Amino acid sequence: MTAEGPIVLTDETPIVVIGLMGAGKTSVSRILGRALDRPVRDSDEWLEERYGVTAAEIAEREGVTVLHGREAHHLKESLAERPAPVIAAASSVLDDPECRTAMKPALVVWLDASPAFVAEKIAARPHRPRFGKEPLDLAIELRERRAAAFAEVADMCFERPAMSKKEVAQAVLDRLGGGREASAH
Repeated sequence: MTAEGPIVLTDETPIVVIGLMGAGKTSVSRILGRALDRPVRDSDEWLEERYGVTAAEIAEREGVTVLHGREAHHLKESLAERPAPVIAAASSVLDDPECRTAMKPALVVWLDASPAFVAEKIAARPHRPRFGKEPLDLAIELRERRAAAFAEVADMCFERPAMSKKEVAQAVLDRLGGGREASAH
């Protein structure tokens, strides 16, 4: 992760928001997209638009490998877009070394959420795949498996829910400079 201080962001630099499902990636990405006047690309929304089903339904019907392949495709496709978007990436992309390499030119923002917080979010939303596990067990397993990869690619890390989604977005904007203000609406 980078040292504190201003970050120079060009129009060609994508922003990728990473974290476990339920950490707040979609909301933070939307706030950043509005503040920076950038398109937002959300993995869950893209899956539903492209395939007509949720991530959970893809995992159940076609398997986890198919789901993760589609999530990786979303990330790579979004990273290539211009103007550069703000991307709410599926956490599975961190399992793929090619995806981690593809993120290197991007500004990567990690929303690090506790397993208990993530478990509540998994349980509350049916579009999130559970892979046959209880929400807390799944959250613990995913965090243990992906924490090192998150840390490897992250330029910034914020604790959720210790910081609200708006506070996270504002902290990112503050590091980018320019006096932009995060708006949750």
